[in-house]
Amino acid sequence: MESRFSELEGVIKYRLDHQHAELAADIDISEINAWRSLFYRLRLIGQIAEKYAGLGFGNISRRLVPGGQEFLISGTQTGHLPVLNKQHYALIATASPERNAIKSRGLSQPSSEALTHASVYRQHPSITAVIHVHCPELWVQTVRLNLACTAADVPYGTPEMASAVAGLFASGKLQQTGLFSMLGHEDGIVAFGATLTEASCLLVEHLAKAIAIEQNRP
Repeated sequence: MESRFSELEGVIKYRLDHQHAELAADIDISEINAWRSLFYRLRLIGQIAEKYAGLGFGNISRRLVPGGQEFLISGTQTGHLPVLNKQHYALIATASPERNAIKSRGLSQPSSEALTHASVYRQHPSITAVIHVHCPELWVQTVRLNLACTAADVPYGTPEMASAVAGLFASGKLQQTGLFSMLGHEDGIVAFGATLTEASCLLVEHLAKAIAIEQNRP
């Protein structure tokens, strides 16, 4: 499976109103950072010189309060770092896919996929974690794994992607599995769940299924 077009990875496409300031002292990054570190080790989040123009890829987020609007997300172009600290995260205060706009604060600007994360969160208050990775094994096996997917002509980090994500939820394709493929974003996979553990384990489970398909080819 090939993307129909090539885009520069990590480019922020939404209108950003960002306050460069430290995050509140009571914001705990220990759990989100641990999962992010694991995905870095699995090369699902990171930076690979020979891929994606050598720029960082993948991001992870969690709601601050269940059902609330604010969420914490890893910062743009932090993929090269094995371990993040609080200065590498941004807090999304408000997000409007319709206006292609995000308001945030932190010592790092939010990921280029923040608008997509926001679109997932607004679908149901029980969703508290979203993970976007680059996983060629899963992406290539989208059809065989019967994964929900956004169309190949929908670019990442745009109102069009946010609308496509909303469409997947409305269609019922995400009722059984909180994971979908972005066919217009090379290797792009998104997982979500009621907890970071749920979303993360779902992602790893499907990666194992994709590897099994590869290993059992005739």
